[in-house]
Amino acid sequence: MCVLTTESTKEVTETVQDTVGEVGRMTEYLQNHLPDILAYGIRVLLALVVFFVGRIVIKWIRALVGRSFQRSGVDAGVRQFTDSFLKFALYVVLIFSIVTKLGVDTASVAAVLASAGVAIGLALQGSLANFAGGVLILLLKPFEVGDYIVEDTNKNEGTVKEIQIFYTKLSTLDNKTIVIPNGMLTNNSITNVTAKNERRLDLRVTIAYDSDLRRAKQLLEQVVKTDGQILQEEEILIFVDELGERGVVLGARAWVVSEHYWEARWRILENIRLAFEEHGVRLPEVGVISRPR
Repeated sequence: MCVLTTESTKEVTETVQDTVGEVGRMTEYLQNHLPDILAYGIRVLLALVVFFVGRIVIKWIRALVGRSFQRSGVDAGVRQFTDSFLKFALYVVLIFSIVTKLGVDTASVAAVLASAGVAIGLALQGSLANFAGGVLILLLKPFEVGDYIVEDTNKNEGTVKEIQIFYTKLSTLDNKTIVIPNGMLTNNSITNVTAKNERRLDLRVTIAYDSDLRRAKQLLEQVVKTDGQILQEEEILIFVDELGERGVVLGARAWVVSEHYWEARWRILENIRLAFEEHGVRLPEVGVISRPR
């Protein structure tokens, strides 16, 4: 059996007394500050209510502005950019309102924001450049939502789906999404493939040197001219483009409606291959240089 010594009993008693003292002081603190704690809890509850109600109001305002723009026939890029900017600005106002509900002095908040403005501006130089780039895109309109563009520096290309406050989204032919900062689009050269309703179709086909050149040109012209999506009122050219190492390179130029470009290109190339095969026009063998010496 363990026998408690006088010293051990004294330590236990002191520990119990200290614990009781701490509990008593905590109870006294709560009793003295209970009104303040309740008041702050009510402010936090009101802030949460303001936040959730504010989110609903922000969605309603965005939907109202969006419907108004749609009825007015505003460009889709302008609608998307305005919606993105409006969402950002309204949430800033909402958060500022919540901070004031929590009892924080608005003058102090404004002073802190002002003093931090320079640092934030330096840290967000890229974001500010992207915002300015978005504004320039909307003003100068180098492209619009629905256009097919090529960003020449990095060779990113696709159909413009969204023009947001800081970035633009492209959708590629294989349904991938490319996100490009607006600043990059305004600082680099861009090719807008679908800026016009018509697009020129350029084809190059190589035939073997021992094939009948005139027959090959006739077949190429026949395939191109009889395709239903080729614009017959526009100029159609069939020509020898180059005498290459592997064979004679034939070229064809015609015009199609921009939205039909790819399907027309793929179909015509297939029909050319089938026509050449049917009439004995040979293509160069892979890896063999067939140019006469």
